[in-house]
Amino acid sequence: MKHTVSFISLGCAKNQVDCEQMMYLMVQAGYELRPEPEDVDLVIINTCGFIDAAKSEAIEAILSVGQKKAEGRVGKILVTGCLAQRYREEILTELPEVDGILGTGSYYDVVAAARQVLNGRMVSEFGSIHAPVEETGRVLTTPAFYSFIKIAEGCDNHCAFCVIPKLRGKFRSRRLEDIVSEAENLARGGTKELIVVAQDTSRYGIDIYGKRMLPELLRSLCRINGLHWIRVHYTYPDEITDELIDVVAEEPRIVKYLDIPIQHVNDGILKRMNRRGNRAYLEDLFNRLRSRIPGLVLRTSLIAGLPGEGEREFEELCGFLRRWRLERVGAFAFSPEEGTPAAGMDHPDAETAQRRADYIAELQSEVLDAYNASCFGRTMEVLVEDWDGASYYGRTYADSPGIDGTVRFTSDLDHRLGEFVQVSILGAEDGDLIGREETP
Repeated sequence: MKHTVSFISLGCAKNQVDCEQMMYLMVQAGYELRPEPEDVDLVIINTCGFIDAAKSEAIEAILSVGQKKAEGRVGKILVTGCLAQRYREEILTELPEVDGILGTGSYYDVVAAARQVLNGRMVSEFGSIHAPVEETGRVLTTPAFYSFIKIAEGCDNHCAFCVIPKLRGKFRSRRLEDIVSEAENLARGGTKELIVVAQDTSRYGIDIYGKRMLPELLRSLCRINGLHWIRVHYTYPDEITDELIDVVAEEPRIVKYLDIPIQHVNDGILKRMNRRGNRAYLEDLFNRLRSRIPGLVLRTSLIAGLPGEGEREFEELCGFLRRWRLERVGAFAFSPEEGTPAAGMDHPDAETAQRRADYIAELQSEVLDAYNASCFGRTMEVLVEDWDGASYYGRTYADSPGIDGTVRFTSDLDHRLGEFVQVSILGAEDGDLIGREETP
């Protein structure tokens, strides 16, 4: 009889890809995947350990599965990912529910670890986090019509507030031909939207080719039959070249949407946080992007309450947002992460940081309402994602799955999920667009 295993994946899309690869390895080894962590021999929890909220979510997941284990509904628990890499000793000593842990350098050891755990042996494996990226298959956990593709692992930016380089290692690109081959397989399997991810996609290729290769990679991906949308996430501001801007502007399959985490705009804070560039550079970058890519939607991430942020610096950040009216903004309260330089710096208290993050969210809601209003009367291409019996739900090019908005629309036609349709936008409700399909 096959052993049964269930996976829980927490955190970002990059973590999700890691989980999909582990699932593939387990299936190849003869294990039976079950969708729910219930009545299975083994649950593998792939964790995030980036900020306090992610750590809490991971610990809650472990404790929840641990309760099922105590009730006899789960056999063993194996914890992988960033939380395991960061808190190996604490997990082993403070979470007795856990039967084994794998660090981020040992994902490909999951089959051997599973065997040992199921045989009653405690596992604690931590391979090199700087090793070259291995190529393997995946069991997709996204809907068939969109997939993430991870083009590199690790990070060389060493921002003062971020622990990722210590958890994921140095930046390592995959070979271009391996990425294209995977993308071709995904397209043959039904992927219509390909979402390119890494800790820093704009740095792609510099370690193995000696130059930034994201533009060339994107051109290669655009030649793959079956792909309709290609979306790029996590581009570091000072790595965005004129060549990359031209590719995004010129290639019709690349959606006019860029995710550029800037974190802050004050020069002193940026320097203290070891961020390259300054406000003048960001202003120039956004001006070039807006002028050369018509219809561009910009997403960014910000941290409120960083070391050095007083009321003046915070107001500078808010003024920047009012001026540039970025369509998609995620604001987070600063979380001093142990092991990072920023953790030892003076910073606003947690309540102030959260209040400032909430204020940014209020500013952003006004920008979102204005953006949605600008769509009224337009006909927009929508990727159909769901049907509730009365209306369809989907996304425009301006919406990345799971983090942006949706479009609810009616139609006189029947559609399969994953189709692209033309929708007349009639209004908005609770931040999402409402429309009706245009039919001949």
